[in-house]
Amino acid sequence: MSETKTEHLQYRFDGPEDAPVLILGASLGTTWHMWDRQIPELTRQWRVFRFDMPGHGGAPAHPCGSVGELAARLLATLDELGVQRFGYAGCAFGGAIGVELALRHPQRVASLALIAASPRFGTADEFRQRGVIVRSNGLDPIARSAPDRWFTPGFAAAQPAITDWAVQMVRTTDPGCYIAACEALAAFDVRAELGRVGVPTLVLVGSEDQVTGQGEARTLVAGIPDARLAVVPGASHLAPVEQPAAVTDLLVRHFSSAWQDPQAAITAPPVKPVLAPPLVAPMAEIAPLEQPEPVEGAVRADPYEAGIKVRREVLGDAHVDQALAAADDFSGDFQELVTRYAWGEVWSRPGLDRRSRSCVTLTALVAGGHLDELAFHTRAALRNGLTPAEIKEVLLQAGVYCGVPAANAAFKVAQGVIREETTPQE
Repeated sequence: MSETKTEHLQYRFDGPEDAPVLILGASLGTTWHMWDRQIPELTRQWRVFRFDMPGHGGAPAHPCGSVGELAARLLATLDELGVQRFGYAGCAFGGAIGVELALRHPQRVASLALIAASPRFGTADEFRQRGVIVRSNGLDPIARSAPDRWFTPGFAAAQPAITDWAVQMVRTTDPGCYIAACEALAAFDVRAELGRVGVPTLVLVGSEDQVTGQGEARTLVAGIPDARLAVVPGASHLAPVEQPAAVTDLLVRHFSSAWQDPQAAITAPPVKPVLAPPLVAPMAEIAPLEQPEPVEGAVRADPYEAGIKVRREVLGDAHVDQALAAADDFSGDFQELVTRYAWGEVWSRPGLDRRSRSCVTLTALVAGGHLDELAFHTRAALRNGLTPAEIKEVLLQAGVYCGVPAANAAFKVAQGVIREETTPQE
């Protein structure tokens, strides 16, 4: 992976140079072109700034591992351009960036619109599973299913050109950046912080959205003090594409009435797309978090909280919830021991990354003949970034040193798990 730090995003401006700046953030797997049909009307009043996420739309493939990191990269780009205060409208992942900006940098955001957004997108397991699918099969399965997630059936059938455009948009996204974005959404959860969003907010949702529907929208409205709900009839997840006139009208009305300080926006440079220099494409894995150096004399923190976090990230919420729910007076202490010491002490150490720890764990389980644990640690290995081919190599190596019968049983277990985990859902 390139060590170069990319501080800026690929972006473009449209509209009058002396107008206040309005930022449009796109959904995962899309480019700034998802907003094309809003631009003619919005640029009557605003200087519209659009950006592509890393690896999307030909942008340099330098992934962001969290929503906060992507928001920081966006602010670095705006700082260089002299844009200090702005309105922000974001769709899905773009909406998560907007909430992050409003929470961490409230002085920068004048007004906010959240489209097809949620304070928590599905579950962490769902997004990590999507990362496994992409790592094993590439983006083609995700691309082919995109129209079903993004559009109503009638629209997809009536607009084949737009449907093909959507498929190609996803298919040409960098897989490593897409996986990193899935990891970012897996970790995103601001449900407890919505009350601190202090700007006027429009929450907009398509009436037919099955991805982030009206339930998520109402959670946002209930949690954000100054928020209003708008439901767009006949629209699914990508409402700006499917119902452009209705979405544009709602955005114009919201930002025209809610923007209290238009003069705070700084004039932007001339209109033209700006591309950052190309970078070496990263491998499709997420780097482990850096561990702070221990402070001499400091009180050592209880490793349980770190352990339960790592245990959930590696094994998945469903598995951990099932294990903890099954614990009783007899087995509860053992579950606590495993969480505190196996996951909080050892798996949390910075000396090995999670891919390496998965390789060691699989080998040890083969040696011990622990096939039940081998099954769920094979799932964990896929989530930690090992490909099926790499897992095969680990088991072949284990067969040499642990014995052919042990490896034979392990291959049967791992083969079933890999087939289940990497087969795209129809």
